[in-house]
Amino acid sequence: MTTDVFVIGGGPAGLAAAIAARQRGMQVTVADYSVPPIDKACGEGIMPDGIAAARRLGLDLTCSDAHPFRGIRFGHGERSVAADFPVGTGQGMRRTSLHWMMVDRAAEAGVDMRWGVRVSGITDKGVMMNGDLVRARWIVGADGGNSNVRRWAGLDDSVKNSRRFGFRRHYRLAPRSEFMELHWGDGCQLYITPVSEREMCVVLISRDMRLRLDDALPRFPQVADWLRSAGSATPERGGVSATRRLKSVCGGRVALIGDASGSVDAVTGEGICLLFQQGIALADAFAKDDLSLYAASHRHIGRRPRFMADLMLMLDRRKRLRSLVLDTLTSHPRLFAGMLKFHVGEAA
Repeated sequence: MTTDVFVIGGGPAGLAAAIAARQRGMQVTVADYSVPPIDKACGEGIMPDGIAAARRLGLDLTCSDAHPFRGIRFGHGERSVAADFPVGTGQGMRRTSLHWMMVDRAAEAGVDMRWGVRVSGITDKGVMMNGDLVRARWIVGADGGNSNVRRWAGLDDSVKNSRRFGFRRHYRLAPRSEFMELHWGDGCQLYITPVSEREMCVVLISRDMRLRLDDALPRFPQVADWLRSAGSATPERGGVSATRRLKSVCGGRVALIGDASGSVDAVTGEGICLLFQQGIALADAFAKDDLSLYAASHRHIGRRPRFMADLMLMLDRRKRLRSLVLDTLTSHPRLFAGMLKFHVGEAA
């Protein structure tokens, strides 16, 4: 068996790379030990720049399985400030719905998808899948934050690496506003995203791996009062929110994408947008037979989200600065609107 591109990991990052490569006429194989739908504890909100990047892959995320939101609201105690996106809307979508949509799009594009298979290593000729060699011109590591491909390729060295912890639960509750909400508390944040007309995604992010939603909700009385009458639609699910910057995202014939290639903290809400943009850039580099182009694009794509993540994590660590900044934004909504414009890449 031979292929132009072998993608190890069939989550959204791997499928984005696969679809983009097929759009350029390459033969693509995707392999994953899991089977669809592949879930992950995340905020399930996709920003307008992510919606635009998805369209380039032939994905229309403004569908019946998604719920639009017009902007972002920050909550800080009894104060709050909100702003609309300068262009377009965001979409709240269950991670499993997104994955099924991408699986269908990949099948439509002609991607060869191998589910429930084991990849045991890579060689200078290709990939070992279920004990057999699959020859490949390019190998893509899309196997998450604990990437084996990254280790096999000798790309594990990082210049920055820190972790926080997220716990997600869905509630049977109609949205109370047209915004995605981010509520700030001491040492943690609550991310609230409407994912349907009758369901909300609530995520707790903190540095304490033992802190759970039920324990943290009393720190957010207004949110707790609102959720008290709602039933849980799903069990609580946990995951790691990592900030990781690698020294290199490619080497030889191997390239990394998504969380395998580094990541920004989930508080930015930019994870899905990043992997869509990375998939497009990677396929462009394959077409030009030059992975250095992908390395440069990867740095450029991540620059703005990294800046915003560093800013918001600084607010998380410094209580006085957080209170000052959030009170200033509440008193001057135009500043918050400008910040949101920069966050989604619409600032001049």
